[in-house]
Amino acid sequence: MRSLAAALTGAPRGRAHSIAADVTPGALVLAIALPVVFLHLRYQPAVVAGRVTFKLSDAVILLAALAAAATVARRGLAPLRPGIPVWVTGAAFFLWVGAAIFYPLLGPRAYAWKTHLVTAGEFAEYALLAPAVPLLVRRRADAILVLGTLAAWTVVATVVGVLQWVGWNIVGGWGQGHREPSFLGTHDFAALAGMTLGVGLLALTWNVGGRLRAGAWIAVVTGIIGFVLGGATSGVVGLVAAAVLTAFVGVRRGIAHRAALAAAMTAALLGTLGVVLLRSGDFAQFFSFLGVRHTSAAAANNIETYPQHTVLAYIGLRIWLHHPIAGAGFEASKEFSTYGRELAAAHDRFPHVSAKSFPSKTRDYGIQDLYVQVLADLGVVGFGLLAALFGAGIWVAGAAALRAPPAAAFAATLGLFWLVLALGFWATQDIVAGIPLDAVTWLGFGAAVTRPA
Repeated sequence: MRSLAAALTGAPRGRAHSIAADVTPGALVLAIALPVVFLHLRYQPAVVAGRVTFKLSDAVILLAALAAAATVARRGLAPLRPGIPVWVTGAAFFLWVGAAIFYPLLGPRAYAWKTHLVTAGEFAEYALLAPAVPLLVRRRADAILVLGTLAAWTVVATVVGVLQWVGWNIVGGWGQGHREPSFLGTHDFAALAGMTLGVGLLALTWNVGGRLRAGAWIAVVTGIIGFVLGGATSGVVGLVAAAVLTAFVGVRRGIAHRAALAAAMTAALLGTLGVVLLRSGDFAQFFSFLGVRHTSAAAANNIETYPQHTVLAYIGLRIWLHHPIAGAGFEASKEFSTYGRELAAAHDRFPHVSAKSFPSKTRDYGIQDLYVQVLADLGVVGFGLLAALFGAGIWVAGAAALRAPPAAAFAATLGLFWLVLALGFWATQDIVAGIPLDAVTWLGFGAAVTRPA
């Protein structure tokens, strides 16, 4: 039987062993880390010490960071130079987050700064994945191993999701015919599937051959199915935009055939239609909320997804209006001492929304929108720094995608796809440290600045 390396590359039997030998130890560490960071926290072993919970994902990320540090000791910082704009804006953003943990203490509001310090630390820990990618993925064999591991793990997640969808009560499935979490959570399952879909679409656009082409089609099909089963409507915006950008890069570089372009657009269309069909009930609720359809008595007493998102965003914007420049403090929007003063106005503004949809002393929902939360917590300064960070990543990736040699352009275009995809998902997700969407984001930044040999 041919080895995995041969299956991934389409190399002859004898060549497969040399390809496996070409994989660097650092890339192997990163590949081992991927299944763990794309696994829900409830399925990971953990050690609790006070406010800190040290999980298996923390261990593998730190191991990847150590491998990256060892690479720096041997080869220097040259692989990080293309990403200087990202590192500078990222450092500025995290410095502002650090300041936002302490300046709320100057005011009279209660603020659990120790808890939020731990959250910020873990959020920053996942950012270590960004420099780890350009430092550890230096060869074609490294990239094949890492991306092959990502695709293989997505296949496993999608199989679990399909079993949940047909009615198997395994790992917390949501029931037959519903959106499913697989072993990640619905939002993160869709994000992982979207990443793998991007790998497949880009490989087809780059016109890969042999077994890599078969693997690309597996990634596309698996990615579409997983993306639909995750049912994250916010991800649709990111997916469509990312697919269009991938096609644009392929056309500008003169490498995209009509079949590849058709595959990219069809994949985005199928993903969009699948999610819309799966979430049709939620859309019906939202139309009722807008007054387009009649609201039933049963629906009025239940939490409805989109009306609740609207309510929480309204609360977040009101918090920002009270703290426009520096914000209320990192994660302060999740504390009753901050959002409690906005509840009366929110109830008056949305009188027909179920009371269960509103946060209270016993119900902390957060803002569930990264961009509104950053405004509320970090003010226009923090929002500007976040925009500069994503802008730097997209700019660096876009420039390399259009002008760099093929290997570097492939990595940059993949990073561009992942970053744009993540921008969509963050529209319905607030800052939660240690979730797979964090990994999607920082791996996107890492790929965007990777320039493999």
